[in-house]
Amino acid sequence: MTSLLAVYTAANKAAWNASAALHGRGEEWDALLEKAAQPGFSVLDRDLTEAILALGLEGKTAVQIGCNNARELLSLASLGIQPSLGIDQSGAFLEQARSLAQAAGLQPRLVEADIYDLKEDVGTFDLALITIGVLNWMPDLDGLFRVIARLLHPGGYLVIYETHPFMEVFDPDSDTPHEPAFSYFRKDPLKEEGLISYDGVDHGQGETGYWFIHSMGQIVTSCIAAGLALSSLKEFGHSIREPDYDIYEGRDAQIPMSFLLQAKKT
Repeated sequence: MTSLLAVYTAANKAAWNASAALHGRGEEWDALLEKAAQPGFSVLDRDLTEAILALGLEGKTAVQIGCNNARELLSLASLGIQPSLGIDQSGAFLEQARSLAQAAGLQPRLVEADIYDLKEDVGTFDLALITIGVLNWMPDLDGLFRVIARLLHPGGYLVIYETHPFMEVFDPDSDTPHEPAFSYFRKDPLKEEGLISYDGVDHGQGETGYWFIHSMGQIVTSCIAAGLALSSLKEFGHSIREPDYDIYEGRDAQIPMSFLLQAKKT
């Protein structure tokens, strides 16, 4: 690992660990724990559910990269898929994942690791899943997709359901939220210094993390370069991120807000 890559990944790990306590307490956390204990538990929306079901992976195994508290990984069980492995750099969030897994009666392997230094012995799987808020914390897309390819069986599928890169151009908190605030082609990362939350509320100072703007071209090219065959790329006009971004939905001149990419290891 290069020294700069190590700096970014270590900083992002610290930022997520510092923010974890916000997510493991309160009414929303209690409701999630209660929901996880119910039959058919799932937090996957219709678009992601339909895409995964169409792959015909019942009885197969899955890994989630950047699993956070594993709520999406555990949700795969409702689709008949074995939630086998969750990987995340934040040990604090993986502790929450263990609580959710226990509530759901499931036993995925949960591994705390920098994805770029992932050990070779974690196995291979039929499905690799990445959901919202993973790609932009990754300083090296080529390296990430090489690891993903390594985690898949031949014939295995990658599914990414993420915020659309074009959304990174805008700042919903600015005085002119509908005017571009950042370059789509920006190379330097943005510094994220507040505690990381999903509710759009400022929870105060956290550890400094680094957020990278990756274009759709970069994402697709890195996927193909890793030996994965792109099979589908759908773009949506709905948001799957913080409520701040809801102001960009439902417009006559609608911008892309999220995307779903599928690829296969041949």
